[in-house]
Amino acid sequence: MSTLLVDYIISLDGYGAAEGWPGFWGMEGPEFLAWLADDDPAEYVHIMGATTYRLMKDFIPEATDPGSQRLNAARKLVFSSTLTEPLSWPNSELVNSDAVEVVRELKRTETKPLTTVGSISLSRSLIKAGLVDRFRVVVFPVITGITGRDRIFDHYPDLSLDLVESRTFDGQLQLLEYVPTILAGPPGTT
Repeated sequence: MSTLLVDYIISLDGYGAAEGWPGFWGMEGPEFLAWLADDDPAEYVHIMGATTYRLMKDFIPEATDPGSQRLNAARKLVFSSTLTEPLSWPNSELVNSDAVEVVRELKRTETKPLTTVGSISLSRSLIKAGLVDRFRVVVFPVITGITGRDRIFDHYPDLSLDLVESRTFDGQLQLLEYVPTILAGPPGTT
């Protein structure tokens, strides 16, 4: 039996990216990079949607850093009804079935844990289906109100989050890991 981790890197105001900003908002420090390097992609089955695949397929396979090379070697499942085989990113499998049903079955049969790679709408559907076991965010201390794009939490169900891990990297980045519970409504209304 497997677990599913939804994993995001966000600005303080909840964006996954911002126009003109470098990766990691230019704030990746040695502690954060060491943590990333220790999190071996081969230990997971990575799931993503077509948009994330299209963004990553050209630059990650060409990257020479050890983390990118390990991600190239890891198993990746790409949920899409628009992509066609063969996929160019090594070790990527196209899945054109319902993501919720496939992930539900993977959680039952897969031995490695599952984790998302970006994929905001895919992650949202998996959370709504109650399939997410852990929710992890690394919060960068920037607000990208004008340039921000890809708001992470819009259209999510209401959730309560039980904090199970936290850590500060490089004196400024916050890792927060939660166990999510879908709420029927605001507390005290049901």
